[in-house]
Parts: sequence; structure tokens; C-alpha cells
Amino acid sequence: MAEVIKMPKMSDTMEEGVIASWLVKEGDEVSSGDILAEVETDKATMELESYEDGVILHIGIKEGDAVPIDSVIAIIGEKGENIDDLLKEVENGGGSDKSDKSDESSSEKEEKKSEQGSEEQIDASDVNASLITMPKMSDTMEEGVIASWLKKEGDKVEAGDILAEVETDKATMELEAYEDGTLLYIGIKEGDAAPIDGVIAVVGEEGADYKKLLKAHEQKSSGGGEKKKEAKSEKVEDKSSESKADSGSAKPSPPAEAANKQKNGKDSGRIFASPLAKKIAKDKGIDLAEVEGSGGNGRIIKSDVENFTPKQKSQESVKQDSSSEKAINIPQVVGEESYEEVKVSQMRKTVAKRLSESKFTAPHFYVTMEINMDKAMEARKSINEMSPVKISFNDMVIKAVAASLRQHPKVNSSWMGDKIRRNNHVHVGMAVAVEEGLLVPVIRFADNKSLSHIAAEAKDFAKKAKNKELEPKDWEGNTFTVSNLGMFGVEEFTAIINPPDACILAVGGIKQTAVVKDGQLVPGNVMKVTLSCDHRVVDGAVGSAFLQTLKGLLEDPVRILI
Repeated sequence: MAEVIKMPKMSDTMEEGVIASWLVKEGDEVSSGDILAEVETDKATMELESYEDGVILHIGIKEGDAVPIDSVIAIIGEKGENIDDLLKEVENGGGSDKSDKSDESSSEKEEKKSEQGSEEQIDASDVNASLITMPKMSDTMEEGVIASWLKKEGDKVEAGDILAEVETDKATMELEAYEDGTLLYIGIKEGDAAPIDGVIAVVGEEGADYKKLLKAHEQKSSGGGEKKKEAKSEKVEDKSSESKADSGSAKPSPPAEAANKQKNGKDSGRIFASPLAKKIAKDKGIDLAEVEGSGGNGRIIKSDVENFTPKQKSQESVKQDSSSEKAINIPQVVGEESYEEVKVSQMRKTVAKRLSESKFTAPHFYVTMEINMDKAMEARKSINEMSPVKISFNDMVIKAVAASLRQHPKVNSSWMGDKIRRNNHVHVGMAVAVEEGLLVPVIRFADNKSLSHIAAEAKDFAKKAKNKELEPKDWEGNTFTVSNLGMFGVEEFTAIINPPDACILAVGGIKQTAVVKDGQLVPGNVMKVTLSCDHRVVDGAVGSAFLQTLKGLLEDPVRILI
């Protein structure tokens, strides 16, 4: 029996996936465990595996197209199996896993179709009530069981009231009301299951005709009355256009004098021109008063301006102009406007969404500090003479950050809505720029690792990130993030906090400048760092104390080795 293959959720933040490439084609035989396609998620390109034996009967998504989670992308089944009914179900927004859901005879199906075709579209817009459907309470949930109803039909409810307890595949959770009103109808008994988005209750104004609302929903779900509705809307549009035409014919035509005023796009000094024509004329330096309009009532349009050739001034007017001031001949620069539109990658979409949420949800404040890196530069030179892997300044910053977080646990925290999570472990995220956006692999327990260990892990992560080889476990669990743009010549910048962290450190490049030492100006090497803080979690004094500790460790780097 044929089964649909849906887009799986391959990462914690994934909302849709792009089919990078199909490794099979329609008609191919596949076994459980075979790789069907490569899917580009928001963080990496991953393999889509088959969980069934059979033949690929249908591929519904082209390479390069994006589809949301749980959308049908292909159908697998037995060779020669008829999947017409299943395809229709998928096209109508279905996509159940089995193609033989109904055993109805063809005559019964035809009878139902004719009934649906003749059925009038039910208009429930006047019913002051809302359907309550089964929400998706976990990423793997397909249906929910009503463990218990905490309200009964006829009860008054307010937004925020708990209506029922729902048992999912992972836990028992509370179903909350989002509107004020009366619980008019309960459609699922305690102990019974309902699929995702299935109607379980109705809340609305007391006495509202909820049965009409349920019938309209049922009709809409089955597709009944849609054609009739379209035909009806077309008739309404036809009538409205006819009435417009009638009203237009009844309206008297403007007098000849008014029509003459609009000749050549001008009316008593006013120039009639399309907005685009005005813009082109302005860009080209053309006086619209000299342009003849070819549009309705002499209106000047785009082609009139583009084809306009300035008239030569008479000798007399030229003489008058030259007598007052010398004419300046400004050459016309003609260019072609063009642009290219590029599809937004899954990674870029997720980066945009997560950082927008962070920027506009978390109240950011910034603390900047200068750090003298003279001793750090000397120490790095010495360490690299002995280290099995080359140590970078970024590795030293990560190690110093980890040691500072151990001393300032409030900075190593997360905002959880109704509580603040103080992390006892130190997992430092390392922002890595790739072509499609930004990845943040995580160096776990960074405070317990040596500099050479951190350096080796950071280099491995950077390589994997550029080759799209990172796995979900590599980018999850950060408690603090470091973003370094110093290698690009950036002296100072501010970074947007990377959720769920409370802070992120923006690291600039090391710049040689004049510093005061023992009362004298001497050359020194300075690095600026800026700490972005979520003010809901970290206060200014806490953030400043963290930076002071970081500054002390990097200005005397022997301390981070202890």
C-alpha cells in the first residue's frame, strides 16, 4: 500500500527544508535505509532516508524548492500501484499515510461528489463563535488524547483559563483558552483522541449557532461548495462592473472646453503625466511642458518621455540667454537599471528570524572596553613554539571568556520567560561566517580545556562549517557566544545576542596605538571588545565586572593557564 514521504524536522529550529538534490527518480526501487535526497536545512545539508521498501511512485517537489515541515514530498508503494486518489488527497491539503482509507464503491463516491456539487456554500460569518482545534504541542505529535475536561458545556471561560488536559506522545499538557465567551460545544470525549487541527470544542457568544459553524467548517474541509462560491463571486463582480458601466454612461460627458484644456497633458498650467513619466523626466532633466502626451486626454506617459527629443531654441532666445549668462552644456548620462533576485537560503531565513526576535525582544545594552594585548602577543609567540597546534588570538579570547564566566555566573545565564536559568556549565559558542549566513558551533566545557584543545576544536569546527558538515549536536547548547571580526580589519562593533544566551562578546582587531605607560606615551597594541547584554538578565554593573575580569586575564595571560 502506498505511503507518503513528508519533510521531516531535522533540527530544533527548522521550519522548512530545501530539496538540494534527489538521489532517486520516479520508478526506482528503494529499500529501508536508502538515501532518497539531500535536504538543505537552516544549518546544514542532511540526508533524507527511506524507512520503507518499495518503488518511488511520485516525486512532488523539484530540486531547489522549499517546503514546510510535514509537507508531502514523495510517495512510495508497490510497482504499478494506482495512486490517483492519494494524489488528489495530497493536492486538497490531505496527505494521509495510507491510500486505501475508504472502501466506498465508485457509485457511492459519485453520489457524494454530486451531493457536494449541488450543496450550497454555508456562510457562517454571522456566527459569533470560534472553533478550538487540537494544537501541535510537540515536534513529533500527530494526535492528542483528552485526558480530562476542566470545563463543561455552558461554562463561562476567559482568555487564559485551562479548558482541558491533553495527553501528547511525550507529556500531559494544559489546553488554554484564547478568547472570552461560553463553552458552547465539546466534540471530543475524555479518553478519545483527536488529530492535529481537528475540532475539539467551540467557544463563543451564548446562544450562538455553533452547529452552523461546524457545518461550514466540515463543508470547507471536504471542499464542498467551492466551485459554486467562485461562480457566485464572479456573478457579483459582473453585476458590480455592469453597475459601474451603467453609472458611467449615465454620467454626463465633460464639456468640450474642459476637454480642450487637457490637450497635450496640460490644464491651465497643470501638467497631466503618469508618476513613472514624471520620474523618468526628472532623472533625464526633461521639462514636461515641452513633451506631447499620447495618453488619454493628452496625458503624458512613459513612452512619450523616453522618445522625447528636445527642440532647438530659436536664435533670438539663444542670444537672450547668452546675454544674461553663458550656457552650460550638461551631457546626458543614460544607463540601464537592472537587478538580480536570489532565493533566500534556509540558513539565511533562520538567522534573520532568530536575530530579529532577539533584537526586538531582548532589551540590549552595550559595554565597551579596551584591552592592552602586548603581553598576550608575547605569550602567544611563546606558546606556539611548544603547542602541537597553532594558537590564535581568538582561541585565547575563548579561553579567557570561559575563565571569566566561571567567576561571573550571572553572565552565563538565559532568560526563560518566567525564570532565569543559571548555567553551571560553560559552553562557548563560536560565530563562524559562511557563504549562506552564520553558524555557531559550540566548544563545550571550555573552562576545563587547554588552549591547544580549544584551538584544535575551533579549527575543526570552522572547517566543518564551511563544508556544511556540522551536525545538530555541534551547534546546540551554547551558554555564551564570541563573535570575532578582528581578522577582517574591524576595530569595534556590536553584536546581536544569540538566543538563548544572555550575552555575546564582539571582538575587534588588535591595533597599534599610543598608550600611556609609567606616565609616558609609548606604542602599544590595543584590542576593543564590546559586551552585548540582555538587560532582563544582566545589569550594567555585572557586565562591567565581567569585562574587567576578562581584561585582567588577557593583559596577564599566564593567569588563564592556571
